[in-house]
Amino acid sequence: MIDNQNTIVVIPARMASTRLPGKPLADINGLPMIVHCWKRAVEAGIGQVLVAAAESEIAAVVRAHGGDAIVTNPALPSGSDRIAEALSLRDPQRRFQFVVNLQGDLPTIDSLAIRRCLAGLVNETADISTIAALIETADDAANPNIVKAIAPLSDQREVAFARDFVRQLEPEHQPPHWHHIGLYAYRRQVLERFVALPVSPREAARKLEQMRAMDNGMRIAVVRVDSVPLGVDTPQDLEAARRLLRKS
Repeated sequence: MIDNQNTIVVIPARMASTRLPGKPLADINGLPMIVHCWKRAVEAGIGQVLVAAAESEIAAVVRAHGGDAIVTNPALPSGSDRIAEALSLRDPQRRFQFVVNLQGDLPTIDSLAIRRCLAGLVNETADISTIAALIETADDAANPNIVKAIAPLSDQREVAFARDFVRQLEPEHQPPHWHHIGLYAYRRQVLERFVALPVSPREAARKLEQMRAMDNGMRIAVVRVDSVPLGVDTPQDLEAARRLLRKS
């Protein structure tokens, strides 16, 4: 059973962002971005929240604002590896059996979306759960920077298993189309298996980590949500986040 005693949200964060160096500590209306993300996770109310930091300065800032953080190996290749290491260090007793991976650059994410992501694992045949929102414009559908979840979602169907994840839609991909949001919930043993696997061919070709799971027979539940949170990757995104959060 999923409850807040056996669930943890882990937020991986590192300073070495190519397009926005020092991104986790970027100021958004008086608070570092990583603190905004931590607050959204706490508001979700689904379990403990832990920041998995690549550098000690991130951990120090989170702790100064009342959060919990742990320093991980800065050389780890991905956020998934970072959360797996943080979990092994913090919980060797294996108290936590459900793990939510919340990116540290989603300061505007709705806490309800975090809860909905975890809820996808209520289906016992799902190994991993993620979220997606309806694509409403042709420009977004054609944008290769927007990853599309190929899943039979609809207004009447809120959860479905992923059939694929693509950057470019093909003629066989009929609408509605779904904007994939990089938030994941894992069963713990699935996360541990995932990070132990080598990069798969489709993962390498598409630069999409979730293809490793698909290529190794893992079932990914996709849960429909109402909106896409702003991901902060550039100085322009940072200014947009400041405007959005100033209004909230």
